[in-house]
Amino acid sequence: MDTKTLVGILSDNLGREPEDVAILIRSISDILAAAVKQGDMVAVPGFGTFEPKMREERVATHPSTGKKILVPPKLSMVFKPSAILKQRVRKS
Repeated sequence: MDTKTLVGILSDNLGREPEDVAILIRSISDILAAAVKQGDMVAVPGFGTFEPKMREERVATHPSTGKKILVPPKLSMVFKPSAILKQRVRKS
């Protein structure tokens, strides 16, 4: 599902304008990113949790040249679905 389809479905379900729903989705995304960037975990009841994860520094091989390169550590985000969401997916 792409963003346009998601916005359309949500706007129909909520009875809101698609532009308002798109702003809401962007706002949620910005809030999640800011919180995880600060090292906070964000839990959405019935949906799941978004957690920060620091990836360690590592040595990788450049695919086209074959040279070894050092990849610096970086912060990434991990999503863990809630038990309720898992049950909903299994039932359908």
